[in-house]
Amino acid sequence: MGWVLLILGVALWWAAHLFKRMAPERRAAMGGAGKGAVAAALVVAILLMVLGFRATPFVAVWTPPSFMIHLNNLLVLIAIWMMSPAGQKGLILNKTRHPMLGGFKLWAVAHLLVNGDLASIVLFGGLLAWAVVEVIVINRSQPDWTPGAPGTLSKDAMFLVASLVLMGVIGMIHGWLGYWPFPQ
Repeated sequence: MGWVLLILGVALWWAAHLFKRMAPERRAAMGGAGKGAVAAALVVAILLMVLGFRATPFVAVWTPPSFMIHLNNLLVLIAIWMMSPAGQKGLILNKTRHPMLGGFKLWAVAHLLVNGDLASIVLFGGLLAWAVVEVIVINRSQPDWTPGAPGTLSKDAMFLVASLVLMGVIGMIHGWLGYWPFPQ
């Protein structure tokens, strides 16, 4: 049952995010209620992924070397920073078209580096594939893009500090769930 929930969760994540791009008229016809429906679908998708992931049996595919924990943590920190408002309000990511999706892809890759089991490959690989497809779909539907006014390095630094704090909180939550993300 865990596999079914996990795969359904990843599929629902894809569907909810791509709905606006793949069926724009239908989404527009839903008006404000469409935002609520998509948000509800995403909450259900996350619940399905979490429940499914926790219910799947461990099937080893490869054994990551222990140093990957350090690389994972560095990549996750960068990913959190990229998903922060730094892309819009900072200087470094100003010319990056999809900083949040870039951060999401980096987060997925980081998790693939430290998890060598089949459920992790399905979960993080499926989410990585979604982020790649999302960028392609957005770029095709909106080929013209101009970066906004550049922000400041001080904003980048502020979002980096906030990202460090958020990473600590996320690490604690991982620990509570039984997945300690830091070296021991």
